[in-house]
Amino acid sequence: MRRELLLAGAGGQGIILAGVILAEAAVRQGLFAAQSQAYGPQSRGGATKAEVVISDREVLYPRVERPDLILLLSREAYGHYGQDVPATARLVVDSSFVSDPAPGVLSVPITETVREKLKRIIVANMAALGLVGALAGVVERSYLEEAVRGRVPRGTAEINLEALGLGYQMAQRFMGVPGC
Repeated sequence: MRRELLLAGAGGQGIILAGVILAEAAVRQGLFAAQSQAYGPQSRGGATKAEVVISDREVLYPRVERPDLILLLSREAYGHYGQDVPATARLVVDSSFVSDPAPGVLSVPITETVREKLKRIIVANMAALGLVGALAGVVERSYLEEAVRGRVPRGTAEINLEALGLGYQMAQRFMGVPGC
């Protein structure tokens, strides 16, 4: 088993933290994981991506070559990574920023849902992580929750866990993923 996940968006959206937490959760579960990241020179607004490879065997090559799941949280990320997607990959965009995705793209209002339900869009990355966790189906939710508790800033665990749960709810609501 090898799953390759690509998360991309704009600097300041928490993409890299989400990737780190996903990889850490996989390791906590007893899987192997590699996480790499790239970001532009700007700390806010520049392009950013996190690649996560999860496997039941040692990861010999840590980069995503044929993604199984691509999550794009900005218009720019969609323009860059939303083209030439392998037929086997599931492409998900945040419809809060990508209003006209191609047919077959899963469009979920991640940021708008977080704004409406939690009133704090700063945790939209954790909702996106919950969505990825549910769709990828490779890391159990309890391990994601443990990793969130261990990685988010002190005093923010509850709101981040609430956002993670909201991501699972969105997977069930918008994509019919059972058991979320």
